[in-house]
Amino acid sequence: MYEHYYAVIMAGGGGTRLWPLSRQSRPKQMVKLGTDRSLFQLAVDRLAGIFSPERIFVVTVASQVEELQCQFADLPAENFLIEPTPRGTASVVGLATIALRQRDPQAVMAILAADHLIQNNELFEQLLKNAYTLAQEQYLVTLGIRPTFAATGYGYIQRGPILKNYPFTVFQVKKFREKPDEPTARTFLERGDHDWNSGMFIWRVDCIAAEFQRQMPELMAQLEKIEVAWNSPGRAAMVESVWPGLQNQTIDYGIMEHAAKVAVLPAIDLGWNDVGSWESMFEVFDADEKGNVVLDAHYIGLDTRDTLVWAEESERIIVTIGVNRLVVVETPDAILICAREQAQKVKEVVSLLKQGAQSRYL
Repeated sequence: MYEHYYAVIMAGGGGTRLWPLSRQSRPKQMVKLGTDRSLFQLAVDRLAGIFSPERIFVVTVASQVEELQCQFADLPAENFLIEPTPRGTASVVGLATIALRQRDPQAVMAILAADHLIQNNELFEQLLKNAYTLAQEQYLVTLGIRPTFAATGYGYIQRGPILKNYPFTVFQVKKFREKPDEPTARTFLERGDHDWNSGMFIWRVDCIAAEFQRQMPELMAQLEKIEVAWNSPGRAAMVESVWPGLQNQTIDYGIMEHAAKVAVLPAIDLGWNDVGSWESMFEVFDADEKGNVVLDAHYIGLDTRDTLVWAEESERIIVTIGVNRLVVVETPDAILICAREQAQKVKEVVSLLKQGAQSRYL
């Protein structure tokens, strides 16, 4: 039934908000978070019920290909699609679109992320199957995560009318909304008709190609230059030539906000987290009776509450006394200490390291 179904894993990000654990040489998707499997390995593992390795594609940058291939050797080398430099998720989706159109014009593709945590794999598989059914009827499908708090770090999807005649719950999308400020996020939460935008999408290749042609024709024209050379020895040179000039845009803003036929599957109880910051670790891991999350650390805490302590390959002991709501992360060459409320600013530290020519810490 699913012979035309393909998974496309986006795995080119840097995960700068998880510095100093996540680095250029080992970005977030390659990190192991409390298990013996990296986020990338877990992302591939949970596809096994639907997709054979031959139908799993990975879009990444050249510097990460070797390590990703080592982490999952069953994936064919030709299924790794290389973006020379990050140009936004619209270009990533566009590259996967032309690659799959060349392989299988009837393809349906699921756009997924290498750095998400999903705890309910059985539900995830069922949602992908339901999405395939909708995609065959020319819907652009997204998975909506039911909000648990007024998050300002996620985009939102406003649900419209329920789509009838399906044996599962699915809604028409009324509107995609950008990351809101806190009062707006609280309003979304109170109204109860908004989901977090998971960034996971399912659609037929011909349908998304038509939307690119309608909404981003210049980008599509450039991608089609690559497509002409796809099965020739000149493919790599064409990609290198065309890629720097591509519009830098997200698939959400470039396509989804104004797409004609969009459906959202509510992913309630999926156990989803995009592990976007150190603060998110409090949602992923169980805290002790004082609200502390301690991972891989030799640690003693006195009068310490609601604090994260993470150590990597260290024999040193970490001690906290009389502190609350901190993030403490130790790696062999860097130590991060910040207030939980300021954890999103770690990304700014990475920018400062770049400006200060301290690349060895990146």
